[in-house]
Amino acid sequence: MSAAPRPLPPTDPADPASPAGLGPESAEELGSALEEARAIERAQQLTDVVTRLRRALRSSIRTDYPWESLPMAQVELLQTLAAAPLRVGELAARQKLAPNTVSGLVGKLLDAGFVDRQADPGDRRTARIALTQAGHQQLADWQRAHERRIATALATLSPAEHDAVMAALSGLDHLARALAGGTPPTEA
Repeated sequence: MSAAPRPLPPTDPADPASPAGLGPESAEELGSALEEARAIERAQQLTDVVTRLRRALRSSIRTDYPWESLPMAQVELLQTLAAAPLRVGELAARQKLAPNTVSGLVGKLLDAGFVDRQADPGDRRTARIALTQAGHQQLADWQRAHERRIATALATLSPAEHDAVMAALSGLDHLARALAGGTPPTEA
């Protein structure tokens, strides 16, 4: 003899005890969970696009201009030093790299003649790293090649896509600043 089937719970959405009816707290939690899931999905999409864009930029600039002898890490140091000479420790802090890593990169830039060591006027025991004229020229060449490549790629976009990219720049700049500072961006 088989047991009688168990009755199914009520599915009235108005009944808080029903699986289909969520109480106010459950609805709030569900809404919060859905919003968090959407935020994570948007972050994943942005991460994917930024990763592909960065990879494409690096690949295309190397195609247009041979940079095998000047890796991106060295370009980034030159860009930072273009503003003002810095001590290795200061440069490491700004790049968020270990001082010994920056010392190695600086050594390669010194050997290439793109930077030199200057006495620090505030502390004669330390030296500041500064761009040489050759370093300024190398950075300017890199910048021009990079700008040409991006301009060429932008020209392939439809007017609406181009406008969307341009409209996103302010928000992306804010995001980059927030990430560089280690603090999450605030909602506008």
